Amino acid sequence: MCGIHAVFSHTQPGPIEPQLLQRLRNRGPDHLGTVAVEFERDDSTRVYVTLTSTVLSLRGDNLTEQPLVSNDTGAVLCWNGEAWSIGDKPVVGNDGVAVLNHLVHASRSGHEAILSSIRDIQGPFAFVFFEKKSKTLYFGRDRLGRRSLLRDTSEGYALSSIAGQTAPSWKEVEADGLYSINLASSEIISSRHDWISDESHVSGIGTFNSTVSSEPESLSRESEALNLLRAHLSDSLHPRVLTVAVPPNTSTTDSRIAVLFSGGLDCTVLARMINDIVPPGQSIDLLNVAFENPRIAFHNKELDQAALYELCPDRITGRKSFTELIQACPDRRWRFVNINVPYTLTTAHRSDVINLIYPHNTEMDLSIAYALYFAAMGVGKAQIAVDAEPEDYGTTARVLLSGLGADELFGGYQRHETAFQRHGYPGLIDELKLDVSRLGKRNLGRDDRAMSNWGREVRFPYLDEAFVKWAIGTPVWQKCDFGNGEDKTGVEPGKRLLRLLAQELGLPSVATEKKRAIQFGARTAKMENGKVKGTTLIA
Repeated sequence: MCGIHAVFSHTQPGPIEPQLLQRLRNRGPDHLGTVAVEFERDDSTRVYVTLTSTVLSLRGDNLTEQPLVSNDTGAVLCWNGEAWSIGDKPVVGNDGVAVLNHLVHASRSGHEAILSSIRDIQGPFAFVFFEKKSKTLYFGRDRLGRRSLLRDTSEGYALSSIAGQTAPSWKEVEADGLYSINLASSEIISSRHDWISDESHVSGIGTFNSTVSSEPESLSRESEALNLLRAHLSDSLHPRVLTVAVPPNTSTTDSRIAVLFSGGLDCTVLARMINDIVPPGQSIDLLNVAFENPRIAFHNKELDQAALYELCPDRITGRKSFTELIQACPDRRWRFVNINVPYTLTTAHRSDVINLIYPHNTEMDLSIAYALYFAAMGVGKAQIAVDAEPEDYGTTARVLLSGLGADELFGGYQRHETAFQRHGYPGLIDELKLDVSRLGKRNLGRDDRAMSNWGREVRFPYLDEAFVKWAIGTPVWQKCDFGNGEDKTGVEPGKRLLRLLAQELGLPSVATEKKRAIQFGARTAKMENGKVKGTTLIA
């Protein structure tokens, strides 16, 4: 994980404003570096390019400083992400160096080769690449938009992982393709280049399987789709949890991985599966957040603050799933981290969270971001057993796992069931297509900015490209079983395939958990006014 900032103009740029620089350093506390380039166009106009990176070192044994500069060509790369593979070949060592070498090699063949080389990269990323010979700036986000990148064209042209100040000029770079700007031109015009030339419903990853069966076979523990789900999810998890370096000032048994843990189906399945992957002696943290909501406190005046936290829906399910994980994997050192957020702390951080998630600016954005922001802080009271006395603790993990994407791929929202009831499987398929296609616009950039502020990187196993390609290519009735309703499996139709996996993994109670939005589970929604709408703009 890194912070990216790049600016070019026809006048010497000033320093990055202090508040923005601090936010960039929060994202990458291990290193701050800047590379400045200037050149003269044919019309004698000077162009100034300044590229800045901050680094959170997560892969390899040594810190790799950024921006990365090619000794051969002078090309400069600001890289924020994880390249798990390039051209179907796994990346060994530092991925930023591998990406730079890949781009420099492609640059010898020109513009189209550079674009093609970026399309070869599998993994979450945002980047800025200055190709010195052609004086061209390339930038963009990955196919799903899992990393944040904003742009500001009010004065010159700026790109940044985070907004400098809350102003209408900052916009998210869309995850709809790759962008380039010829800096040798007298006009600043950005060109968009599609991820692929043929049609695809998910940015070049694949197309949805739109076949519909009049008599779909009911899902069961014997369904082949269940074996495929487990195999593909395991493949997604391996690079995300096995390549993490030992965090600073910790031991090899301390937690390198933490799960954003509501106790729900998606996150608990991830926790259970990584138990089978990471070394036995390594701890795994489960970050469970609960808020003091003054509206709810007003109606429960007989309860003290501690009791109010324990009544949060996500705290209740979190404890229950923690118990089930211990039963299923008794040899693992699980650590349940109670992150209790008093209302005074929420209000103290309100302006920071609003600035971090900008340009997202609705009440729903804020309530979701609160939960993610404080969960990622990772500070609370931890328990290593159900009946253990909680002790003060701050997670050592620098990598967070999120279950985001499971609902969109496997039909977990109420609106998916509604779409099926109204229009059958064709209507459900259309709803799923819409949800997956807008993840980068609605969720991922905002979430990245909220959580990365604590020097941690969030990873999304359900949004691995190969996993998404398999999931959207699987017939919809093999994922959610609305056509058969309640049956002998004992689990509801929504996300039935994932629920069957939970059963197979020894998590019977988790398999029956209902979907609950994070802002209601953690009680960050409607803190002051019960009638406020999620679409209301932040005051």
